[in-house]
Amino acid sequence: MNDPLVIAGKSYDSRLLVGTGKYKDFAETRAAIDASGAAIVTVAIRRTNIGQNPGEPNLLEVLPPEQFTILPNTAGCYSADDAVRTLRLARELLDGHALVKLEVLGDPKSLFPNMPETLKAAETLVKDGFDVMVYCSDDPIQAKMLEDIGCAAIMPLASLIGSGMGILNPWNLRLIIDNAKVPVIVDAGVGTASDAAIAMELGCDGVLMNTAIALAGQPVLMASAMKKAVEAGREAFLAGRMPRKFYSADPSSPTSGLIGS
Repeated sequence: MNDPLVIAGKSYDSRLLVGTGKYKDFAETRAAIDASGAAIVTVAIRRTNIGQNPGEPNLLEVLPPEQFTILPNTAGCYSADDAVRTLRLARELLDGHALVKLEVLGDPKSLFPNMPETLKAAETLVKDGFDVMVYCSDDPIQAKMLEDIGCAAIMPLASLIGSGMGILNPWNLRLIIDNAKVPVIVDAGVGTASDAAIAMELGCDGVLMNTAIALAGQPVLMASAMKKAVEAGREAFLAGRMPRKFYSADPSSPTSGLIGS
């Protein structure tokens, strides 16, 4: 089935996007990402060396940009200014790379997005030529504001980052999906494969995750499970589920011709 994910005019074969943090080492990182089938991998510029710290292990040696689309993110930033500064550094390190993931956090405990600062940073980055994929609350109004600014993808949380609580408010996600003209990618809160499948069945264009894979008992096996879940959820969405009924008067098997009928 030819059904690519298109972001900022570029097509990707996988609708699963994965992070690169929290693994025990770079070898496990690469094995899990290979098992996930992901084409886009996100990297926290403030926590991971991609060349800004000469002499230290460089993630790009394990995940070369020739094989993966590196998506620098602003994890750990709590203001618009910090986020913009971080992504400008990432653009220099990645030779002008424009596709980025913006997240401006409100507090270090919940990691809930600070939406006023997010909107401010998004406006600056779009004007500066970045293709901005943006982590946000599941507020349909603010999601639409981010799209109107010119963001390339809207990334509402399913639940808090690292919580593994799954999709807590499917109705808000549906409102965002129904109103969006850019890809909607669930970001944060996925805990297991069924969460990813539900996100895709709701009509999300993709799912981004890190903790659910990296902190699983067997990360590589979980990465494989997530790949299958995203694919199955997407196919189910495209197929269209049967209507829900409390119970049905129409059995699956025909009853005409039965004895006594």
